[in-house]
Amino acid sequence: MSAPSFSLLIFAISVFYPLSCSSQTGLLPVVINTWPFTNATAAAWNTLVNKKGSIYDALVDGCSVCEIERCDGSVGPGGSPDENGETTLDAMVMNGQTFDVGAVGCLRRIPKAIAVARAVMDYTEQTLLVGELATQFAVEMGFKEMNLSSDSSITMWKDWKTRNCQPNYRTNVTPDPTKNCGPYKPKSVLESLQQTENRGNKNIGPRNHDTIGMVVIDEHGNITAGTTTNGLNHKIPGRVGDSPIMGAGAYAMNGVGGAVATGDGDVMMRFLPSFLAVSQMAAGVPPGIITKLTIQNIAKYYPKFSGALIAVDNKGTYGELMYCIMSIYRYMAVNSMLMGNDPTTATLSAMTRITDYYLNFHLG
Repeated sequence: MSAPSFSLLIFAISVFYPLSCSSQTGLLPVVINTWPFTNATAAAWNTLVNKKGSIYDALVDGCSVCEIERCDGSVGPGGSPDENGETTLDAMVMNGQTFDVGAVGCLRRIPKAIAVARAVMDYTEQTLLVGELATQFAVEMGFKEMNLSSDSSITMWKDWKTRNCQPNYRTNVTPDPTKNCGPYKPKSVLESLQQTENRGNKNIGPRNHDTIGMVVIDEHGNITAGTTTNGLNHKIPGRVGDSPIMGAGAYAMNGVGGAVATGDGDVMMRFLPSFLAVSQMAAGVPPGIITKLTIQNIAKYYPKFSGALIAVDNKGTYGELMYCIMSIYRYMAVNSMLMGNDPTTATLSAMTRITDYYLNFHLG
């Protein structure tokens, strides 16, 4: 699609479907991430600017802070139990110059998921490791095992059981998963044809499913993007979300930019929003416009999904868009114009771009 066509489409979107979005022109270096996880942003900036670390050091240090602090209960150990009460982790790191990626999915008993993802990128020719064998790799690389459950996650799981296992992500099974716990068996073909999917009643949002996604660009324009999360509350055991899927949770390309996504990962990964955002920035579409186009495309097919997308180009100009997130959506953006070289000089209000309303509309 040509640039004029994109402009015409955006005009139509703006007139008929007003979107919650913002954009900002900045300077390099830049650190930007989903949600107002201030300490994570400051840690990444401190590593990049004050400690003169690499963009990968900065990304891992920043995201690791969120794993330690258990940001919103949705990052790191101690949150988002699955149907069996176990917490597992997803993470990824991407090199924007070489397109190397390290990722882990359904990582068990290892709390430092983002660091393990980097180890996959640094020490293997593979891209994504999952489950128990990803844990085995982490142990071989020197990471320590621990129980990822907490009193809070155990209580959350027990409460879920007392609510007849609601919310529930099973479909086309018996007993009725909207009213009963398992074990489940497949329905007959006829019964399955009579059931329709309704993702609108799961209340997916920052307290039951979230990700820290981060893009780091240094003063030379080198780019990395990555994510870490403990996934969706009460997910089916073995579920891997969009966060460790390159092009879905995050994507980076030197000379172009990077993007990260958060929200209903089972829907969002079907559209590769981060890859689409970066590829369209490569075609000259500004970040503030491409986030609108990408999210609008998802909403056309899944009008009840919740999600947000951040894109930043290689000059530090960034844009974001959120859709149907039932809370105030905030994200962190830090560059040399806002902070200088000292992360302690910036106030929360200066560091945080706030979108203080949410959308709940349907696309025809």
